Amino acid sequence: MEIRVIGRGALAGLIAGVLGFVFARIWAEPVIAKSLDYESGRIDILAALNTAAGRPVAPEGPAIFSRAIQSTVALATGVIVFSVAMGALVAVAYLVLHGRFAVRPQTLAWLVSGFGFLGVFLLPFVKYPANPPAIGHNFTIGPRAQLYLTMVAASLVLLGLAVFVARRLSQRFGPYRAVLISAAGFFVLYGVLLAVLPSLGELSANTAHADQFGFAPAATETPQPITNILSTPLSVDGKTVAPGQIVYPGFDADVLWKFRWYSLLDQALVWTTIALVFGALVDRLVGHAKPTPAAAVDETASARRS
Repeated sequence: MEIRVIGRGALAGLIAGVLGFVFARIWAEPVIAKSLDYESGRIDILAALNTAAGRPVAPEGPAIFSRAIQSTVALATGVIVFSVAMGALVAVAYLVLHGRFAVRPQTLAWLVSGFGFLGVFLLPFVKYPANPPAIGHNFTIGPRAQLYLTMVAASLVLLGLAVFVARRLSQRFGPYRAVLISAAGFFVLYGVLLAVLPSLGELSANTAHADQFGFAPAATETPQPITNILSTPLSVDGKTVAPGQIVYPGFDADVLWKFRWYSLLDQALVWTTIALVFGALVDRLVGHAKPTPAAAVDETASARRS
């Protein structure tokens, strides 16, 4: 039984992954291409500035995969593998919760998928939104990954705690008041979490690079305009660059907004598809009847024994 449920979750994730890849290929990939074009020009300008200032120039590493591979095979692999894993996790969570709530299997599958979308993507997205390839420094990959995973884990814990508190308070205050109280407590704790975790621009590795070209202090790692940070003019490609002069623009805000918007829509598509497909499959497998919560079963059995 458990294997059949998890298999259906993985199948739902596979279908969601294919749809997510198609969406990303059509809408997000052109935005990624613009981001990479910006990054390429930025690297060239930084190399020219550092050379003119007599500073070392970090060698550019070779491209492991071509753009054709990155925009097709790599993109499909990443989206589909993620979606299959999330579908399987939704199925596992369903197995753990099945029988604890007096709702139809399909409804429970929808709820679990909704909480997955909130905890895995949307709530962490508020603090650490998705960024295109040109945003983010190589020397902060580790800290950024740790912060994001911390945000995901904390969001899931807070969501689970909110559900637990709402259920415990429902007998005393009624379901509606219990949900309101639980939701209020959730948003308070979530706000504290947002305030405690640092912004990416505040990472020690970023502040340590503030005296280099292209690393102006900022709250995020979004590339700022590149300027001549020295007190003396520089000669770059036969042109004189005065102190403080902008030689390359910051990252296009429209491109950044579109990438984040398409990322949000893509994730919503993936999780909605998982919810609908897995809900329909598990409803046919388990049946349409509402299960009796485990607590009610225990109380009934105790009453009969007495």
